[in-house]
Amino acid sequence: MPKTAETARSTAAPQPDPGRWKALVFIALAQLMVVLDATIVNIALPSAQQDLGISDGNRQWVITAYALAFGGLLLFGGRIADLWGRKRTFVVGLIGFAAASALGGAATGEATMLGARALQGAFGALLAPAALSLLAVTFTDAKERAKAFGIYGAIAGGGGAVGLILGGFLTEYLNWRWTFFVNIPFAIVAAVGAYLVIREPAGGRNRSALDIPGVILSTLGLVALVYGFTRAESEGWSDAGTVGMFAASVVLLGAFVLVEAKVKNPLLPLRVLTERNRGGVYLSLGLAVIAMFGLFLFLTYYLQVVKGYSPVMTGFAFLPMIAGMIIGSTQIGTRLMTRVPPRLLMAPGFLTAAAGMLLLTQLAVDTSYAGLILPAQLLLGLGMGTAFMPAMSLATHGVDPRDAGVASAMVNTSQQVGGAIGTALLNTIAASATTAYLVDNAAGATTPAAQKLLQLQGMVEGYTAAIWWAVGILVVSAAIAAVLITTGKPDTGVVAGSGEGAEEEVKVPVIAH
Repeated sequence: MPKTAETARSTAAPQPDPGRWKALVFIALAQLMVVLDATIVNIALPSAQQDLGISDGNRQWVITAYALAFGGLLLFGGRIADLWGRKRTFVVGLIGFAAASALGGAATGEATMLGARALQGAFGALLAPAALSLLAVTFTDAKERAKAFGIYGAIAGGGGAVGLILGGFLTEYLNWRWTFFVNIPFAIVAAVGAYLVIREPAGGRNRSALDIPGVILSTLGLVALVYGFTRAESEGWSDAGTVGMFAASVVLLGAFVLVEAKVKNPLLPLRVLTERNRGGVYLSLGLAVIAMFGLFLFLTYYLQVVKGYSPVMTGFAFLPMIAGMIIGSTQIGTRLMTRVPPRLLMAPGFLTAAAGMLLLTQLAVDTSYAGLILPAQLLLGLGMGTAFMPAMSLATHGVDPRDAGVASAMVNTSQQVGGAIGTALLNTIAASATTAYLVDNAAGATTPAAQKLLQLQGMVEGYTAAIWWAVGILVVSAAIAAVLITTGKPDTGVVAGSGEGAEEEVKVPVIAH
């Protein structure tokens, strides 16, 4: 009997792919490209608007077209990855993203630009969940998984700030078109490398029929939700169109849940959402992203408008946060992930980030960068890096390999919806606080210099009011992580493919120790 058991174990435990670390390079490169694109275009937008004759009213659609396509199609993209195979979906997503970027860089008018941005979002929705699910099924040993997700988490968290630096350089010293063209070499290198190096574990596809009603309802529901928040920022929360979008999203997403509970092969198996730990990750991560968007948004405006930094200087001013994220992900998170339960990294991580955000509530017109902003960014980076890494790993931990694509898509969906909420909610809070401050203090500003100073003080008052909300949101994220995420520290062996259905089919390599 012992011999038979040993034979069975060796049969079920093939050696890990020797090219897995090379594969990580190309997966991380693709993730960096997607994250960069989320912020790099923001820096170039004023120049692009002027060159292409885009009206002020339509300017927001350069950002919104991407957000709607990306957010709306993420679940569909995750399911396509499970159906086609993650490697194939990953390569197709990269090629499509490169082509859409080339179209955007070569745009000669508003329609071409908006179409290119929507295409970028659509191919990004294929690419992002395929990248994360490839990582989940490639690294199954707990210690190796910790290192891989540490690198991925640092890129996912810090890539947006890198985009600000790169966007500033390209816009200031070359041309706004290069903020699109720069994606092409990233995508080509990642696609060729992925094609040659990545070996997807056999048997992990979900070949069941596509849930068409689920695709339609989820796509329309997510588009309505993201657009509702986007519209709230520009038109107000009580606007009839905004309210209508929110109402439509509730109806469509409610119908989606009902359909998924009844169909034989759901687009999003509800077991992916209802598992307590994954649900806790999706919720806490989505809330934390709301707070992160507050930081990027208001600190960028503060540095450029109030302090007079150039785009390049602004980008460099975010470097301490990038450094903190890298240290938090690759040193603190990676070293502790196999030793302590995830909640003991995530909750303290979010609280550390909240402490950094709390420092930023003290911003004033004459605040010292070195004295306040730099230490605040270090705390934010350390906290977010430490929390993001186990969150990314736990989101796909123990999931049925056939569901890895949609589980990964849910991570991206929570971040995308969190970003849309963060931009709209915090902008509204800031605008209201600024207006109230200006009304209360307008009588004392009698000279042009005093009026200019009042404007700056009003802006800073708005930023700090919104940042206080971001502090509260991060504290709630920490509480959710501490209460909902109950799993213990990972075993030193298998950490993937242990979900429902995995035992019967042995779809992911098992590392025997």
